[in-house]
Amino acid sequence: MVNYNNFFNDNLKLLKEEGRYRTFADLEKIAGNFPKALNYNDNNVKEVTVWCSNDYLGMSQNKNVLSEMSKAIHKVGAGSGGTRNISGTNHYHVLLERELCYLHQKESALLFNSGYLANQATLSTLGKNLPNCYFLSDEKNHASMIQGIKHSNAKKIIFKHNSVNDLEDKLKKIPTEDSKIIAFESVYSMDGDFSPIKSIVGLAKKYNALTYLDEVHAVGIYGKRGAGVAEKMGVMKDIDILQGTLAKAFGVMGGYISGSKNLIDYIRSNASGFIFTTSLPPCIAAGAYTAMRHLKYSAHEREKQFEVVKKLKKELSNVNIPFIDHQSHIIPVIIGDAKLCKTASQKLLDDFNIYVQPINYPTVPKGTERLRITPTPLHTDEMIKKLVKGLQSVFSNLNIKLAA
Repeated sequence: MVNYNNFFNDNLKLLKEEGRYRTFADLEKIAGNFPKALNYNDNNVKEVTVWCSNDYLGMSQNKNVLSEMSKAIHKVGAGSGGTRNISGTNHYHVLLERELCYLHQKESALLFNSGYLANQATLSTLGKNLPNCYFLSDEKNHASMIQGIKHSNAKKIIFKHNSVNDLEDKLKKIPTEDSKIIAFESVYSMDGDFSPIKSIVGLAKKYNALTYLDEVHAVGIYGKRGAGVAEKMGVMKDIDILQGTLAKAFGVMGGYISGSKNLIDYIRSNASGFIFTTSLPPCIAAGAYTAMRHLKYSAHEREKQFEVVKKLKKELSNVNIPFIDHQSHIIPVIIGDAKLCKTASQKLLDDFNIYVQPINYPTVPKGTERLRITPTPLHTDEMIKKLVKGLQSVFSNLNIKLAA
């Protein structure tokens, strides 16, 4: 007979022993003072500087975004009141989907409640229904893509990370008449590296495959109008399905896909993850719409962010703090041990009032544990100096290996 409580307890005990047990920092963002936040710990409250937020451009604090969200709440109420099919399509949703079409130069777009759900629902629906479907999936794809592919029960082939040669070798072996979807990301969230989008698009055309590109860590940040890396590289029109999020650079929450009219309509009509869930609150759609239009015309936030990124990378290099540099906005500082990584994070919080969440397995492979730092336009020179000083102290006190 299974003792369920013992089963759960044993698993949690193992996670704690390995240093992989996840604890959440109790934070309260301070409106108008990002990246500062209040950290609640038992009966203690202190102000900390957040260095690991996915609010990449600080748009959750943008005055126009806050104003339009407030107006929407007082105009239409808090919630949507239903699924998109049953009274839950608010005019704010329609406006946002229209704006997404303009942003990505696609015929149609569809909102989901998260980027995770957008990936899971879209990929599972396509794989389940396309005839003899094969997925060709980059080995470092996000968990949401992996789960979507898994639940489709379609055939899955994993290709080596960013390897165009390996991808083509695998495409060659698939019968010409079978359906093929190449699923990959533009910016990989843990290493901050870019994918060879142009080359993958070329292979997709050569072998009659659909391209599914996850741009969640790129939209708002890259490209002339913030449409992502595909826009920056001039290949956005060649991507069949472009997936993005509203929860990172756009500062609110939600996810979406964009593509041809028939393809998006097919997902709208068949994806259970879209059909059977309450739609996003209208105020969220209003905030995302405002942020998107702002970033489409303003390059200030993007330029300032990369100015801060450049400064921080230079300061880290000067003191030999080891980090991965793929020329993106994501700076992974490598620790290489789960327990040590967690301890380093806690010491930064306790001793320097700096919050950087430790990233451990299964998010990254064992032995590559890290502090994932994400500078924003609102981090100051003084904040940079304090972070570098804190990292120097932690590396010294914990005997963490420095860069050569």
